[in-house]
Amino acid sequence: MIKLFELKKVQTEFPSVKVNTSKISYDFIKKFYSGDIEVYESFFILLLNRANKTVGYAKISQGGVVGTYVDIKIIAKYAVDSLASSVILAHNHPSGNTSPSEQDKIITQRIKKALALLDVEVFDHIILTEDSYYSFADEGIL
Repeated sequence: MIKLFELKKVQTEFPSVKVNTSKISYDFIKKFYSGDIEVYESFFILLLNRANKTVGYAKISQGGVVGTYVDIKIIAKYAVDSLASSVILAHNHPSGNTSPSEQDKIITQRIKKALALLDVEVFDHIILTEDSYYSFADEGIL
């Protein structure tokens, strides 16, 4: 079972899966949004082991209609606590537009650089909408 890492407790909610495509990431991460994918922006991380199997996930932040704050220290904490080898970053765009903003690109590079110091790879960054997604890895900008 996959574990939900919270500050003080661990819960199991979803079975672990091997993530080797952006489509698998999208389908898995979309489960975290309980009908609010078109309401406000939320940022999650998916934590993976060396075999690219999910070992956990965490909700990093929840914001408003046009953005959310992402704290890199919290992402690093979850990556270290779970002994993740890699992470997949994910957030939604309530507008339905999957194109990354300049800020999306900047925060992705900042997270990638910070986690590299901990030997944790940023495997992908997925931008979700209700019916589609954008993968930084697929587009070669990671």
